[in-house]
Amino acid sequence: MRASLIQIDVNEGESVESRRQRVTALVREQGGADLVVLPELWTTGAFAYEQFTTEAEPLEGPTYEAMAKAASDAGVWLHAGSIPERDPDGPLYNTALIFSPSGELAAAYRKIHRFGFDKGEAVLMGAGQELVTVRLPATTLGVTTCYDLRFPELFRGLVDAGAETLVVSAGWPERRRAHWTLLAQARAVENQAFVLACGTAGTHAGVPQAGHSIVVDPWGEVLAEAGAGEEVLTVDLDPAGVAATREQFPALKDRLLGLDPPRHR
Repeated sequence: MRASLIQIDVNEGESVESRRQRVTALVREQGGADLVVLPELWTTGAFAYEQFTTEAEPLEGPTYEAMAKAASDAGVWLHAGSIPERDPDGPLYNTALIFSPSGELAAAYRKIHRFGFDKGEAVLMGAGQELVTVRLPATTLGVTTCYDLRFPELFRGLVDAGAETLVVSAGWPERRRAHWTLLAQARAVENQAFVLACGTAGTHAGVPQAGHSIVVDPWGEVLAEAGAGEEVLTVDLDPAGVAATREQFPALKDRLLGLDPPRHR
């Protein structure tokens, strides 16, 4: 399986529509890939809180339409990053969109863990409630977004639901880049799964972005890592490596907590 992570530059000064057109062209260039992944909130920038309300879209808005067509034109599975979604019956959500090679919406994931503590996304957006997996021909994706990376129980839930490849779409800041790499490897090792973590480059809302999108195998080995600027990171994966790792080192079978209550003597 060939995966391409498009690490988008989100520098300020570019309009949402201009960036949407540019990203659409980048997706269409990935026709040789099986899976293409975009970062979190790339239309607005993950820290541009003041734009969430003004640039929020309905689920099937302009970004949805552009990404559906781009997936179809390229013939790829497309994790289109996330958008600020305006639910007509509720709050805003940070919503990831996944399209099939025919351009059909395969899944939408509303980010569960919102960043900001008492400001920003944490107060401007609602929290998702559902884990999302997507079955591809070669693997099953578990879908997560940015701050989710810090919560291992979410990833374990996705593995329990059948995930073999864990995708993280992010707008991660440069000042915490060491955490980004460390946590991506940890989630791969503890779940014996591939991790595809795609972030943004550039600076927006005064926050330098980490870049350094990364692909990690089920043993925690880094298969590929981007630099700091805009870049397309492409890597070939063997999905059979997940089952092989779990058979050679069956740690997941030794779990005691989080399953049935342990027995007491």
